[in-house]
Amino acid sequence: MEKGSDPFIMNMKVLLLTTHLNIGGVAVYTVNLARELKKRGISVFVASSGGDLVKALKKEGIVHLPVNVNTKFEFNPCLLPAFFELRKFVKENKIDIIHAQTRVTQVLAHLLSGASSASYVSTCHGFFKKERLGRKLFNAWGDHCIAISDVVREHLVKDLKVKKEHVFLIYNGVDVERFAPHMGEKEKGLLRNDLGFARSPVIGSVSRLSPVKGLKYLLFAMKDILKEEPSCHLLLVGEGPSRAELLELSKRLGIESNVFFAMNTTETERFLSIIDVFVFYSLEEGLGLSLLEALAAGKPCVASNVGGVSSVVEDDVTGLLVPPKDTHALKEAIIKVLRDDDLKRRLAKRGSEMVKEKFLLSKMTGEVLDVYEKARQKK
Repeated sequence: MEKGSDPFIMNMKVLLLTTHLNIGGVAVYTVNLARELKKRGISVFVASSGGDLVKALKKEGIVHLPVNVNTKFEFNPCLLPAFFELRKFVKENKIDIIHAQTRVTQVLAHLLSGASSASYVSTCHGFFKKERLGRKLFNAWGDHCIAISDVVREHLVKDLKVKKEHVFLIYNGVDVERFAPHMGEKEKGLLRNDLGFARSPVIGSVSRLSPVKGLKYLLFAMKDILKEEPSCHLLLVGEGPSRAELLELSKRLGIESNVFFAMNTTETERFLSIIDVFVFYSLEEGLGLSLLEALAAGKPCVASNVGGVSSVVEDDVTGLLVPPKDTHALKEAIIKVLRDDDLKRRLAKRGSEMVKEKFLLSKMTGEVLDVYEKARQKK
């Protein structure tokens, strides 16, 4: 939907509600959507417990409301004062749409919608446990629910019994201009030298360092890769609870001199520019925003065939798919791409084209606005 095509859209006020804004898929989605909504003339606000990406919102002139909602438990006592603070904000600012991004904020948004005239939309970024008490007590999916991939939509309808007509499939979108190759060879060479890579092949991954991302399997695969390609380096970009464990594992495997751990950054496109093969090896995944970013950056990708990843990667067309927890298959796929320049170019070209066809941020935002309008009409 384009700006100005509907009076409600023109005057809409939206509150995006998420647990935190530390760098990760959900936070990046929230900030990207806020930026695009503002570009279209929408009054948009973001509420969260804060994080690295608050600066990005302030840079765009988007109001961030700090609230203490950084918990994974729907009945945490901290949510009660957060509810009253948010209810006041929603009423004073005459919010039309509350758009929640996480399980806890879905419950909050449900209560806030009931206590105001605001409609409530949720985005489901992954998979949920059916037996949670919060799901049984609250209709926490909203007036309408957005699923980020086909498998997430199927999970919502079949496993969680959300009405099919209330679930809308809207793929995550990427700002392709941001990730299109911009760095010159000289600048890339300097970055490689700074990281100690020189001209060595670089295998890379950008993700939260947590068990579900399957990075320990990538380290095991890297040990075997170095037997065949001893000059290779592995670049892991991100933070998370598994960082110390992964560092220790790289030492036990004797590959620590070939593995570089980079801190979280809002400029992932700089690291992507020097990666030769991008690896996305999650054990469970709704879709994979960093995978989309790597494809937009023109990187040949190797990915695990789980969850919504197959919505992004068609095997041997836009990337290579391998089974999860299979270090031999992962090693073989990475070696195959490293050694075949024609395959590299073909996967990179088709992957980049596919993102432009199917996963544009502008397309995602237009479809989200359509859902907002449907939710408002329903309310």
